This record gives sequence, structure tokens and C-alpha cells, in this order.
Amino acid sequence: MAPPLLKVENLGVAAAASGNDEVLLRDVGFELRAGETFALLGESGSGKTLTALSVMRLLPDGVAFRSGGVSLCGRDLLRLPEFAMQHVRGRRIAMIFQEPMTSLNPVMTVGAQVLEALRLHRAAPGKGGKNLEALALDTFADVGLDDPQRTFAAYPHELSGGMKQRVMIAMALAGEPDLLIADEPTTALDVTIQAQVLELLKTLQERLGMAMLFVSHDLSIVSNIADRIAVMKDGRIVDESATSEFFTRPRHPYSRRLLTAAPSLSVAPSSATPAVADGLLEVRDLKVHFPIRAGVFRRVCGWTRAVDGVSLSLGAGRTLALVGESGSGKTTVANAILGLAPISAGAVCFEGVDVESLRGRALRAFRHSAQIVFQDPF
Repeated sequence: MAPPLLKVENLGVAAAASGNDEVLLRDVGFELRAGETFALLGESGSGKTLTALSVMRLLPDGVAFRSGGVSLCGRDLLRLPEFAMQHVRGRRIAMIFQEPMTSLNPVMTVGAQVLEALRLHRAAPGKGGKNLEALALDTFADVGLDDPQRTFAAYPHELSGGMKQRVMIAMALAGEPDLLIADEPTTALDVTIQAQVLELLKTLQERLGMAMLFVSHDLSIVSNIADRIAVMKDGRIVDESATSEFFTRPRHPYSRRLLTAAPSLSVAPSSATPAVADGLLEVRDLKVHFPIRAGVFRRVCGWTRAVDGVSLSLGAGRTLALVGESGSGKTTVANAILGLAPISAGAVCFEGVDVESLRGRALRAFRHSAQIVFQDPF
């Protein structure tokens, strides 16, 4: 068997709290070989992301290594000076962070950000400029971005969640790393885009021969992508096995509880049919169109039809689900209902009152009665 590409041994990480060390990771150990996908599975706060950050030596302030080691091809990363570690990050080990919107610089085009990675890790002496830009466009095409040239010039806020995640993958792959760490890379994506991103990662992994450390809390995702799975709880690895064995014969009681708690779509519908209440919320033929501006004077040259004729009714005590892919208009409908997005046509009525007509005290009263939990807590 080939020697491990990555070896983590008895890793201990702690945070200083009121003069006493709070242990965050305890005796964490695993091995990862070239071309293999190893998944760290567990609930929020179990230590998965901290383990990934430890491999990159990107611990938060106030958190430090207390024991153990992290070796890449036999080289102890914890003993490297910082300037040497900077050559490892991005070139030998790259990371896709959990939330692309907070990982991308909002005031730089995504093309400039990928070019930065290419200059650091791929630029040949005396070469750059157009050569690197062509390489960046090729990388965008490799990760499935339909219009690389347009995406190259775009800012992060101009891209959908799926496109931003693909840009993050392109940036991570720019250095052609030996090891890719993917920290919950599909958490903010709908199931269709999730499947596309996972297939993309598997395809690129096979083509480049890189190893992948995949961090997730989602059992269905790791079952499709991982060769081996380790389960983390309270900063420890409590179970480790091949993926097929984990799902058929989990060893640890916590692993069995995770499998039992996994949601299923096979739940039988309730036989009780509640009475339909009067409409608390009525949306009639709602349209939200955003202008597309171009040229020096930013004249309107077209319209984006984000919502184009949506009608729905919701009674008191009922739950209505809006389901669809990223960019289908779900969030825009919600924002328009609350008056947070301009309504181009149609009507939104709450308790029989047109929301667009509300002003002053009446508008404040409506906003007391109609609240939103946003997608991203940031």
C-alpha cells in the first residue's frame, strides 16, 4: 500500500479561556492517500471544521496546538516556519470554505481573485498577464461556468450561490493541489446544484489524482462521495470505517443515532385534513423585474424577470413551502411580500390590506406581524 499523503496523529487543539485551556480537539488521528476521499462527519460543533483548519494551520486567534502532528508526504507541517507554510497553502493543500460569499472579496472581481491564486502558485518566471488570464478562463470552463468571460469580470454579488461556489472551486484548483479540503461545500446550495458540484468535484479529483478531505454533516452527501468516513463528536473521532461498512454496520452508538436521525422522504402523509382558514396572506400575479443597465450613462437596456406572475394563498396556522433551484425566484418572492423588493406588478395583501399601500405606523405594525429568517446569518 502506498504511504499516506496526509497523516494526522494524536492532534490536540485548545483555546485559552480565563487562564484555563479549553480542549477543542483531543487525540484526533487519520490518514489520507492520493486519490482517496475521506469524510469527516458530525453535527455542528463536533470539531470537523477546526480539524480542517488545523491541517491548513489556520487556527483562529486564541486557539493553539497542544499535541500531535500533521504530516504531508512525511513533512511535519506544524514545524514549518510561516513563510514555508505559505508555499504549502494553495499549492500543495487547498481549501473550499463553507460560505463562498464571506470567502470572496466583495470589492474585487472574481477573475482578479483567481488570477491572484494563479500568480502565487502557477506563474512561470517572466510569464504572466494574458497567459494567466487564459488559464483562469480555462479553469472557469473546467468547473462548469457557462460564460467564463462574463464571470471573470463579475463581482461576487452578481453571481448566484452555485456560481460563487464554482468560483471557489476554481480558485482552490488553480494551484493544482495534492490535497483538496472541502468544508461543507454544498450547504447553501439547492439539491440540483449540490448534485452538480459533487459530480464536478469527483470528476476533477479523478482527472487530477488529488486526495480530498470532505467535511460534512449530511449523510446522503458523504454516502455518494466518500471512500472512508470518520465520525466526530465533542472534538474526538469516535468511529472510522469504509463508507459501505459505515452505512450497513455502524460500530459506535453515536454513529447509529446519526443514521437513525437522518430525515427520510418516505414518511406517509397525514390522514387528517385541517380546515382551510381564511387567507392571512394573498399574493396575486406578483411580478418583480430588475433593470439591466449598460454603457457610460447606465441606461436601461433590458429587464431581469426575477418573478413573473406568482400567485399563492396562505391561511393562519398553515405552512406553505416554496421549492425551486437557485435563481428560481423563491427569495425574491419572500422579499417582495415583506416590501424588501420592489413590486413591478400584481398585489400582496396581508389580512386583506395591500402591503404596498402601507405607510408610517401601519407599515411598522405590518413589519411587527410579518418577520423573516434570512438564509445567511451573516
